[in-house]
Amino acid sequence: MDIHNGSLYWPTTYPERGPRTVPERLDSYDVVIVGGGMSGSLSALPLIEAGLSVAILDKRQMATGSTMANTGLLQYSNDIMLHELINQIGENDAVRFYKLCYESVKNLETVAKSLPFSPDFTERSSICFASTEDDVEKIKVEYETLKKHGFPCDYWDPKQLASKMPFSKPGALVTYEDAVLNPYKFVHGILDLIEQKGGHLFEFVEVNDVINVDEFVSIRTSAGEFKSRQIVYTTGYETLPVGKRIGSDINRTFAIVTKPIKNFKKWYQEAMIWETERPYLYIRTTPDARIIAGGLDENIKQVPQSLEYIENRAEKLSKQLQELFPHYKIEYDYSYGAIFGESIDKLPFIGQHPTKEKHFYLLGYGGNGTVYSMLGSHILRDLIIYGNHPDADLVSLDRKYGIK
Repeated sequence: MDIHNGSLYWPTTYPERGPRTVPERLDSYDVVIVGGGMSGSLSALPLIEAGLSVAILDKRQMATGSTMANTGLLQYSNDIMLHELINQIGENDAVRFYKLCYESVKNLETVAKSLPFSPDFTERSSICFASTEDDVEKIKVEYETLKKHGFPCDYWDPKQLASKMPFSKPGALVTYEDAVLNPYKFVHGILDLIEQKGGHLFEFVEVNDVINVDEFVSIRTSAGEFKSRQIVYTTGYETLPVGKRIGSDINRTFAIVTKPIKNFKKWYQEAMIWETERPYLYIRTTPDARIIAGGLDENIKQVPQSLEYIENRAEKLSKQLQELFPHYKIEYDYSYGAIFGESIDKLPFIGQHPTKEKHFYLLGYGGNGTVYSMLGSHILRDLIIYGNHPDADLVSLDRKYGIK
């Protein structure tokens, strides 16, 4: 499956590197992880730090799948608002899930600071504006719900929003202690750290089949057999080697990266921006003074092959951005389309397969995928090492919309 098409920005921010050195394969590993992107690298790190032998397999060069198209927005808020999630799964579980997301943003910062080089992790606020007057009440209810449960946030009326931003909207929810990073540098930094700590990375190795054999899983690949006590699938939006996603949807989105802007005047703390409309527009800045804007999601499971069509979507995004920031000269250097996945219940797929022993999954579906990957890495570590985690039931695979 093609994951993205068009001109990508993140690879220009990090020196091009050749394939990673293939290590001498162990007779068996404690854990083999299938997928060397955000979820795979974050899953491997705590397992290696706990003393387990770990190998990561990827059919591509690592970090060249969805990581290259990831826009690097890190928020504790989700595509499903907290008050909506409360209605879906109950107050205690919904609030706990949101707190896990909040903690995961902090944990991502800890990982970022531990890397051999900076992945440009920067704390940012987020502004979610009401796209129409009809959405104001939803924004207010969410503000009251977040505030009640101790999450850092504010509500801005139109006058307050207009005093801090160059556009006027019916109202906005502002959340604090979110962040942005460079996902491409971040994953490469984690992979470098994993190698330093003794993890084995195998690129251009495709998994063809996985079979349980006694206390091991036998992983049949294009490079021969790997043996492991446990296997973790972090394959993102690709077809799973084992198991089937129930209640997931694959769509595509578009993004542009502008030319550098001279001055981000009247942009409150360069906050991330998104909205209540679905599909929503999402916006952030970069360390080299560019704007990344994405959206125009389409319910189509394939990456657009036509560069002309990508250019058409890019022009539309550029116009939307120009309308919000009329005093900026909006021109873009990069434009692309990419695949992304969502779950029907808006929760990620994390945990052990309901019936297949030794098989674990971390699929961070949704607009908060990097945060889900961080959250899931801790849950999987404890499930693999100790056999349990107190919050595993929130995202378990045996729910109605899980993995079978």
